[in-house]
Amino acid sequence: MTTKRLLTAFAVLIIMWLIVPTLVIVPMSFNEAPSFNFPPKGFSLRWYENFFTDPNWLKALFSSLQVAVLTMFVATAVGVLASLGLSKVKFRGKGLLEGYFLLPLIVPGIVLAVGLYSLFLRMDLLGTLPGFVLAHTIVSMPLVITNVMASLQGLDPRLEQASSSLGAGKVRTFFSITLPLIAPGVMAGALFAFVTSFDEVILSLFIQSPTLQTLPVKIFNSVTQTNDPTVAAVAVITMLTSVIVMLVAQFATRKRKRPVAA
Repeated sequence: MTTKRLLTAFAVLIIMWLIVPTLVIVPMSFNEAPSFNFPPKGFSLRWYENFFTDPNWLKALFSSLQVAVLTMFVATAVGVLASLGLSKVKFRGKGLLEGYFLLPLIVPGIVLAVGLYSLFLRMDLLGTLPGFVLAHTIVSMPLVITNVMASLQGLDPRLEQASSSLGAGKVRTFFSITLPLIAPGVMAGALFAFVTSFDEVILSLFIQSPTLQTLPVKIFNSVTQTNDPTVAAVAVITMLTSVIVMLVAQFATRKRKRPVAA
């Protein structure tokens, strides 16, 4: 019993260690003083007002949303196709190919960023929207594949066989049978891809340009170059956006785990 209590207390300490630094930024965003002092001196919404009225911050927000939405669609489309191929086709070296698709989750971000920087420099993709989408798709697609593969494993193959026996082609079977059944996994993967792209900072720092900067890059530059407390308000807004999207993805994942009737 004592061991169980010690483990519980240790788990609570770890959770608090992870959460408290994140929550400290919330009261700092309402600080009346133009500083990052904690505890805050007074209450004010001036930093939130500054964020929503500053064209530079709004431009960075729009860029992040634009890149994240495009990345979500591209990563989801490619991820679903890759998952279908990996789950339905048997061939030698399939395990190696699956590991290759998941490699961006293992390789350090800085290594991937340096490699993409060198490649994009030759292809004139630095600081371009296609370059951002391509780079973010590389790190987002493994999350889509993971979720879609999990949904496909719980799919009864007899349903697709029945559709084919009734005369439906592969394309019609996919859109009428397969896609609706794996939709929760696809949705969860798409949302994870959106969050990953929206919060990505390492790759974005390497491929940015003065004309195209995402919100995390703008936050990084503001913290390192200026002492603007608007960063605290932006961090809270970004955190809330990520939490809401992750909760929706979690809901979709739970829905995916419900047994499918044959």
